[in-house]
Amino acid sequence: MESRQDELRRDLEAAVQTRKELGAEYESEIVDSFLARIDARLDARIAQRTADRPEYPAAERERRRGRGSRFGLSVVSLVMGIPLTAIASESAGITGLVVSWAGIVGVNVSAALGDRLRERKPDRGARSEWI
Repeated sequence: MESRQDELRRDLEAAVQTRKELGAEYESEIVDSFLARIDARLDARIAQRTADRPEYPAAERERRRGRGSRFGLSVVSLVMGIPLTAIASESAGITGLVVSWAGIVGVNVSAALGDRLRERKPDRGARSEWI
């Protein structure tokens, strides 16, 4: 059985020999043809590797994606909370501080509740982007 390396070497040698026989005017077509064969082999290998990989069920993908977005929201909330605290405290004192942090907490609580509603809701085909 011929290895991939041997097969590639044989194809390259055939391309070089064809170039010698046909001359320089066909060089770009010969190179394009050789590269197209390599590209097709790579596509086939990638398809084989991805076919062998176990696919996560849709619910598992949704759960993993939700975890990342919740973490992202919490980081953004903390980062935005620092300048909002300074601006609100300077502008409106303690009232501005409380209002700004109440808004940040409200956004995070509504996101967490939305995630819980999504987890409880039975999957009925097409899902709404709003829930």
